[in-house]
Amino acid sequence: MDQEKPVFTYPNPDLNVTHDNKARWNQPNTRRHGYHNLYRIPRYSLSFRAANVLHLETNIEASIGMRPDVKKMTETIHFSGMAVLKGQELIFERYADDFHHTHPHTIMSISKMTLNLICGELISQGLLDPNKKVKEYLPEIGTGYAEATIQQVLNMDLSNSYSEDYSDPFASSFIHETTLGWRLPTKKIPEINQKTFLSSIEQIGSSLENKTGYADYKSANTDVLAWVAETVSKRSLREWMINIVEAIGIEGNWHMHTDRDGFPVVDGGVNLCARDLARFGQLFCRFGMGADGNQIGNKKYIENTRKNPGPKNLPPKDFYNYSNQTMTNGTWLGHGGYGGQFMLANPDTGISVSFFSVLQNKDALDLDYSVDIVKMMEKIAEEY
Repeated sequence: MDQEKPVFTYPNPDLNVTHDNKARWNQPNTRRHGYHNLYRIPRYSLSFRAANVLHLETNIEASIGMRPDVKKMTETIHFSGMAVLKGQELIFERYADDFHHTHPHTIMSISKMTLNLICGELISQGLLDPNKKVKEYLPEIGTGYAEATIQQVLNMDLSNSYSEDYSDPFASSFIHETTLGWRLPTKKIPEINQKTFLSSIEQIGSSLENKTGYADYKSANTDVLAWVAETVSKRSLREWMINIVEAIGIEGNWHMHTDRDGFPVVDGGVNLCARDLARFGQLFCRFGMGADGNQIGNKKYIENTRKNPGPKNLPPKDFYNYSNQTMTNGTWLGHGGYGGQFMLANPDTGISVSFFSVLQNKDALDLDYSVDIVKMMEKIAEEY
């Protein structure tokens, strides 16, 4: 018998780490393709659809598209898509030539807003005390979170060894991607599950106190909260996400990445179309009352998120604060995403706005551009 031929393989090119310690999907020249396809690129994922879709009536407000700020932001090479809902009316949408209204786009850290709903519900039920320390719920957690209160974690208001500096290609947030299935493991950085990774984060110095005076943004915080929520509720995160999807009433798919064990990536793993991201905003406009008639989250907690904000964001984003896994200026609630996304919901006017774009510079970061997005969205949410 002939000797068997050897089997040849090669590293998955989308996930292989090359220049600047980034996978191909996150390289500047291929990032737009990556963001438009991140719903299918990572190694592990879940997908959910709602049984009943939140109906939208098309009632386009032409003046929105004529606004100088809207034209400025939707005519850049970065732009992918934008949708504006007023209750159940679609009053504006626009898309780039290489994108469309049913196409999923990564929402990155906007995914974190799911924890406002989950933790708000658990706190209102007395199952979670924001003043207790993380170690009281997770005895196995490492020193990077053990002595932190739940409220510190909710408000991005603690200091530890986890770093999220997008200008540093070796920041913890990029190393974290191996756990999330967003890049291939190496001998130096092997693949471990979320809970092992989170437990490896360490305290630096004598305490976890955030001494910067500003929010100390760490995506790992959200994953710790998700682990706590699953533990105290005795409900899987998968079940929580299904309930959120049903409450939103999405039309397309809720594509969500997981680690190798199936633990959902709540810090930035959701992908949605623009209309469905705006539908997500409507859930906050309704203070958690679901399209399916079930409450998700807690109305009082969402109100308190606006009224009792945590630390301010670093300038030039210091006109809004970080509060309970959301960003707020005291009126609107929202969140940004790495590389050019934002979702904003104004409960006072019932308007929610979604915005997708892909920055193609080295760090996927442009603070002035990010400020322009938020200023545009808050004006639309105020004036229509």
